[in-house]
Amino acid sequence: MGDAARQGPGQIIRLTSADDPRVADYTQLTDVHLRKMREPAEGLYIAESSRVLRRALAAGHRPRSFFLADKWLGGLADVLEAYPDVPVYIGAPELLEEITGFHLHRGAMAAMRRPEPVSLVELLTTLQERSRSRIAVLENLTDHTNVGAVFRSAAAIGVDAVLVTPQCADPLYRRSIRVSMGTVFQVPWTRIGSWPEDVALLKEAGYVVAGMTLGEGAITLDELVAEDHQNLALVFGTEGEGLAPESDRVLDRRVTIPMMNGVDSLNVAASSAVAFYATR
Repeated sequence: MGDAARQGPGQIIRLTSADDPRVADYTQLTDVHLRKMREPAEGLYIAESSRVLRRALAAGHRPRSFFLADKWLGGLADVLEAYPDVPVYIGAPELLEEITGFHLHRGAMAAMRRPEPVSLVELLTTLQERSRSRIAVLENLTDHTNVGAVFRSAAAIGVDAVLVTPQCADPLYRRSIRVSMGTVFQVPWTRIGSWPEDVALLKEAGYVVAGMTLGEGAITLDELVAEDHQNLALVFGTEGEGLAPESDRVLDRRVTIPMMNGVDSLNVAASSAVAFYATR
């Protein structure tokens, strides 16, 4: 299966078979449905690329193992030396591709332990220490790429936290993490327990809850900015359908980004970037 040896940093284990049970965390990562079910249940997520895993470690997340081709050992020597008791699985690129189901060209991967989630109340309490704050709420987004892109924009433009509804795609799924460039580890976030019922908690904490919509009767994003709210929660609905009717009914503001040239709407990730920048 594999040979272990102390050949420098970490516990270096050279893989010789794709059937090695010790690398079960990395097997067939292209199977979306398997990973969606398995990662949260087992309390793990996959950090893909050297940059992303470094950001995960910098955020205080703990590795279960590292997985990389021989040529990346030198570039990650400092990381591996910092975790001498964590196994480091290495092998030929062809073998690693057989295990994961794709060509590993981004440096390295790591199976990471999921951190304990914070509650919505805990997160809102932390934000109350700030004189002003903005948070984003992602309602039932199904595309992991969109979730990752929203997190990247949130980090880049200074959004203070992201909340995801119970049915929203997992921010710690490998595609979300990769698209976010690891910024999902930098922006505080949590999963809301009940939605839209927990809108009440946002309002109690002093947030004006504004939903992005194409519906009639909405104010423009410029008008929302002019209102200059101290604490603002921007809600983004699912791809295609937008905000659910039951969510729309409990909003404080309904907000639209005016479109031109016959374009009817923006992708949710693009609209979030526009809204984050406008309300900065």
